[in-house]
Amino acid sequence: MPTFATLCYLLKDGKVLLLRKANGLFGEGKWNAPGGKLVIGEPPEKGAAREMNEETGLSVSALRFHGILNFYLGDTKEIDQTVFVFSCRKSSGKMRNSREGELQWFSLSEIPYEEMWQDDEVWLPFVLEDKNFIGDFNFTANYKELVSYRMHEVR
Repeated sequence: MPTFATLCYLLKDGKVLLLRKANGLFGEGKWNAPGGKLVIGEPPEKGAAREMNEETGLSVSALRFHGILNFYLGDTKEIDQTVFVFSCRKSSGKMRNSREGELQWFSLSEIPYEEMWQDDEVWLPFVLEDKNFIGDFNFTANYKELVSYRMHEVR
């Protein structure tokens, strides 16, 4: 059974909030949106808001669902992870780093794709252009290298 997770991109004033994963955690050293695994039975939107609060100290509302990312490892036909991707523009509270990593705002024209997961450069522009999508991404074992992908815009 796949792992179900979320990502939520907070957008404000032409910038996006990213988190650099702390050493020892999955994705260590990579910039990504706040997010994480869903609790069994938790709706994805609630999970995305919970993860945002846990990782940033911010409460978010009016989340916009963009799409689903399915990740496969090696030659398997079984999904390893399914990630529900959201964005939002409304937040409250005081931003703070957490054990998950450091936070930083990036201009939309200066997103550090070279320090992110290889697939982000394929689908993150869909989020930034306010589009909906479904993506299937095949990686080698342990998510070391992107092998192939299929991306579909959903209207």
